[in-house]
Amino acid sequence: MTLQTGDPAPEFTLTTDTGEQLSLSDLRGKRVILYVYPAAMTPGCTKQACDFRDSLQSLHAQGFEVVGISPDKPAKLAKFRERDMLTFPLVSDPDKETLKSYGAYGEKKLYGKTVEGVIRSTFVIDGDGKIERAMYNVKATGHVAKLRRELGIDS
Repeated sequence: MTLQTGDPAPEFTLTTDTGEQLSLSDLRGKRVILYVYPAAMTPGCTKQACDFRDSLQSLHAQGFEVVGISPDKPAKLAKFRERDMLTFPLVSDPDKETLKSYGAYGEKKLYGKTVEGVIRSTFVIDGDGKIERAMYNVKATGHVAKLRRELGIDS
């Protein structure tokens, strides 16, 4: 199951890298970029997170909040945040229920083999909690620049 433009974004309440709870409903009224990555502190995920960090000011200026989600435990997410000076919330979904509800966990190709795992994805959610864009199997490198172009956001 994948989400389409206009679908309601699945609600979640998850633990952040700071140990607090974050719910999608907490961000109602704001546009949200929810990006899904497989594992904190791996090269591709670090590149993607740093690209979001470096674009955060211009994203905020256009009314976007950024939230990263992975199955990593909050303690690992805290290390990731500290190591790479990330300035947006990272949420932990260790049971992968939220990832599954977004269609971002399941069968995928990895080095030519079919495996089950996190599908690197990005969701743009409008202020009413509806999916504006659902992008699956995105590349870690260059994705934020591509997303900014698609959203019409200059540097």
